[in-house]
Amino acid sequence: MTAALRNEQGDVNDSARRAQYRDALGADTQAWIERDAAVFLHQQLSTPVMNVLARTVGARIYDLAGNSYLDLHGNGVHNAGFSNPEVLAAMLRQMQEELVFTPRRYTNIPAVRLAEKLVSLTPAGLDKVLFCPGGSEAIEMAISLAKHVTGRWKTISFWDSYHGNGFQAASVGGQEHFSGGMGPMMPGCFHVEFPQYYRNPWGLTDRRAIDDLYLRQIREILHRNPDVAAIIGEPISATPVVPSAYYWEQVRAICDEYGIFLIFDEIIEGFGRTGTWFACQQFVTPDVLVLGKSLGGGALPLAGIVTHRKYDCVAHRSIGHFTHEKNPLSASAGLAAIEYIEKHDLVGNSQRLGAYLVEGLRELQREFPVIGNIDGRGMHLGVDLVIDPARRRRHPALAEQVMYGCLQRGVALKVIEGNVLTMRASLVVTQEDCDQILGALAASLREALD
Repeated sequence: MTAALRNEQGDVNDSARRAQYRDALGADTQAWIERDAAVFLHQQLSTPVMNVLARTVGARIYDLAGNSYLDLHGNGVHNAGFSNPEVLAAMLRQMQEELVFTPRRYTNIPAVRLAEKLVSLTPAGLDKVLFCPGGSEAIEMAISLAKHVTGRWKTISFWDSYHGNGFQAASVGGQEHFSGGMGPMMPGCFHVEFPQYYRNPWGLTDRRAIDDLYLRQIREILHRNPDVAAIIGEPISATPVVPSAYYWEQVRAICDEYGIFLIFDEIIEGFGRTGTWFACQQFVTPDVLVLGKSLGGGALPLAGIVTHRKYDCVAHRSIGHFTHEKNPLSASAGLAAIEYIEKHDLVGNSQRLGAYLVEGLRELQREFPVIGNIDGRGMHLGVDLVIDPARRRRHPALAEQVMYGCLQRGVALKVIEGNVLTMRASLVVTQEDCDQILGALAASLREALD
């Protein structure tokens, strides 16, 4: 497998620079990394690990040596901050009540309250909820619902997307890394290109014209395949790329025309990350909204779907038959995190400081032409590093060097697609934290380019 494919989802864990970084860690840390590698199955992007953490608090992570890093990755769970004191207090209360699990066929008050809260926050018309342990399972539920309601079985999703590792989730995902070597995947999974303005293959600058060419791919599939159940995508991609409102308005119109479900995966983008409670609020309302990651308050695994009441019509089936479907401990953590985001206006903080970061990144771009493009919304930003700004050739070597330079300066970011520095800070960050991010990037770029 080539490095380009392995770089789709994140930075690789077997590069020379990764080994150099690990070699510089203390003996105690290296011993624990070796013990970890001895007992866990090795897989790209995770094991062997990068470092060993002792604490995760607020917007930061701390290793065994006491080094602090402003975490711009967090696997997307840390919208309300790691170890949020109000989330931990809610979990403690729930444990003291001796209600930490509810067998199937029963419900509990925390689960009901969380479901009601989601209905109140999501766009009008999305008023039925189903929970599950993780995002992959939530995608499975959303697709299953679409297939049962429509009576169809094919799907359209996007190349380079990631929707999880379940069988349907990996099939609709657009990354070979998660489907290669698996043999035949779910049949009927068509893929199209996600709108890309900076690197569109036609060399166009008119966004409407670019959108129309991407939309044509969807129409061509539907012209030949009338049995499509759903179109599945992230309203803003993980890279990130922000499509135009026109693009999603047209996709919504196509779905309405053909009687197709529009499924939005906001496992990453939800709960204020893009400067609104949900990214779809900047575009259109889907038929199913898929949520996860920060839904568990940064403490426990929890995901789910929110959909229209009219689609509550598969009572003869079980599309989400999970042991922890209504886990009261997870629900109490999720509800506390949402209430914390509300109380402290973290959605507004994401919007304000996201704009502040973009302004600072634009200034860096003027100093460093290798910053080819800046995209994203709120605390969901990406910096595309290029070898040749005119030809927009990707620069993976520089991206990896800058990533490790930032780590040395206390900022932990992630590389995606080989050359894009992705920055997804906790929504509790301050302006001083943003200045640290910009300073670390500037110093790391100067060091790498000297």
